[in-house]
Amino acid sequence: MVMQKKTNPIESQTYRLNKYIALCGSASSRRNADTLIEAGQIHVNGTPVTDFSFQVNPATHKVTLRGVLIAIQKERHYILLNKGKDTISTTKDEKNRKTIIDFLPYPFKNELKPVGRLDRNTTGLILLTNDGDLINLLTHPTHLVDKIYKVTLDKKLNPEDLERIQQGIELEDGFFKPDAVEILDVHNALGVQIHSGKNRIVRRYFEAFGFQVKALDRVFFAGLTKHKLPRGKSRILTEKEVRFLKASVKKNPKTT
Repeated sequence: MVMQKKTNPIESQTYRLNKYIALCGSASSRRNADTLIEAGQIHVNGTPVTDFSFQVNPATHKVTLRGVLIAIQKERHYILLNKGKDTISTTKDEKNRKTIIDFLPYPFKNELKPVGRLDRNTTGLILLTNDGDLINLLTHPTHLVDKIYKVTLDKKLNPEDLERIQQGIELEDGFFKPDAVEILDVHNALGVQIHSGKNRIVRRYFEAFGFQVKALDRVFFAGLTKHKLPRGKSRILTEKEVRFLKASVKKNPKTT
């Protein structure tokens, strides 16, 4: 039996040039695309095209805007998962352990990548998306992304311990200080706000003061919370949340 190659639906049809430019995200509207075409800023296979109705075939035409190749953007998806324990924060695992992808019911789940990672036994919020620009934005070291954890320790803090923990300490990979630390009204539990993306930073930080983290739960990530999102469940972000998410990232003044 001869296997037939699957056809990419984007490449199996043609598009009017101004519509194609808009679908690429290079213009806010077809009218704006017309302006770019009229100004001679659009080339198809190296030749300037000023005909708005030119039919673009993505399989055979390379369209550039001011010399930069443009292409139709894939539909972008943004999923917020409340991760449970004993779950790997990757899309695949060679040891066949449970991964975050196993908890997603969506047909497009295999397109998604996690924004950062949580330890296997760390619970709470993790964002998954196929928006590479957003992943870079939220994980780049020059940006500040607020995260809040509920940290349960193996023993109670005394006032002296709390004061030392609030001051910060030098770790093997540099100085670290939480943005805020608050004692919660539950057994040996703290609320800890950070913006660092360093590996296992919360656990390593408390270990440096002689405490063991018995449970770690991320309850807040870049403006997103666990409100009405049970453990092991996920939901699609709204357009408003996506806009807010992108706007919530702050530039780190120490790296500019």
